[in-house]
Amino acid sequence: MELQDLRNRIDTLDDLLLAILNERMELVQKVGELKRSSKSIIYRPEREKQILDRLEKRNAGLLTRQAIDAIFFEIFAVSRNLELPERISYLGPEGSFTHQAAESRFGAMSEYLVLPTIHSVFESVETGRAKFGVVPIENNQEGIVIETVDFLRDKNLTIVAEVMLPVHFTFASQSDSLKDIKRIYSKDIAFRQCGKFISEYLEGMGVELVPVESTSKAAKMAASEPDAAAICSSISARLFGVPVLFENIEDSDQNRTRFLILSKDFVNAKSEDDKTTIIANLANTNRPGVLYEFLKEFNDRGINLTKIESRPQRGEATFRAWFLVEFLGHVEDPQVQEIMQKYGTHLKWLGSYVKVS
Repeated sequence: MELQDLRNRIDTLDDLLLAILNERMELVQKVGELKRSSKSIIYRPEREKQILDRLEKRNAGLLTRQAIDAIFFEIFAVSRNLELPERISYLGPEGSFTHQAAESRFGAMSEYLVLPTIHSVFESVETGRAKFGVVPIENNQEGIVIETVDFLRDKNLTIVAEVMLPVHFTFASQSDSLKDIKRIYSKDIAFRQCGKFISEYLEGMGVELVPVESTSKAAKMAASEPDAAAICSSISARLFGVPVLFENIEDSDQNRTRFLILSKDFVNAKSEDDKTTIIANLANTNRPGVLYEFLKEFNDRGINLTKIESRPQRGEATFRAWFLVEFLGHVEDPQVQEIMQKYGTHLKWLGSYVKVS
């Protein structure tokens, strides 16, 4: 078959895809009208997971689960904007990995607030200036984001969903040749995480490594300097129009950052695979074995704990702590309800949401 014949067939399929997508959006508009009349929630992560799981089971072609997710998350985002446009805030700058996490769930068409601090993201959702906020919670190489954990305790927001983002760095430059590059801009942590690439590809070339406050700033600077390059995210390179010379240059392909999507007064319906996050403040019980007894409650009920993180009780002259606790299950599960009721005001429920593998 000739190349032009293949292109003609692709054009025909594209026309069909466009017609089907428009038909889908007409149904989405009707769903939106029903939701607005009943004041139902537009964003339903558990429903999106059901759709993706069903499509994966029906898939008999070349698309991987990751590809299906990427395509349909964008369709979901366009659909939600038709149902009810909503503003999303995230920890900036624009082009950051948090930006990438936000776009992966809310799409490129959504209205975004780019904010300078984690506190400002929490505040934007708390005051209603944004419907959803996206913040980092932990990196599997660097650990927990303490500021996020502390605000989860102090603010009254709910975890709607989690996003697990592989951290991939690109090497971007206006120059076509490595030998013409004099400076590389990036965050100091990115230089550390891409050390093998730097030593193998740039050893002995006299290239200066210039730390800047963000990988997004690095891409912006490389965009205006022909003899410079940036180690940055792919979204930063795209945003500032810097050609990518090499992709996935990080030392470890296991680098992951987990993000939380936050909202106000939001309760997810149960799915088949949920996770719950709570705050446990057991300090006032002040007796030996209280933490052991608390954790044993989960073991006795067959509930799988996935994280426990201690934080100090601020404002006290003691070394007592409170705990961020995560486990598999939904707050409406009977065995979870037993624990919540037994410990009462010592526990703060932060959200039950679809677990991301």
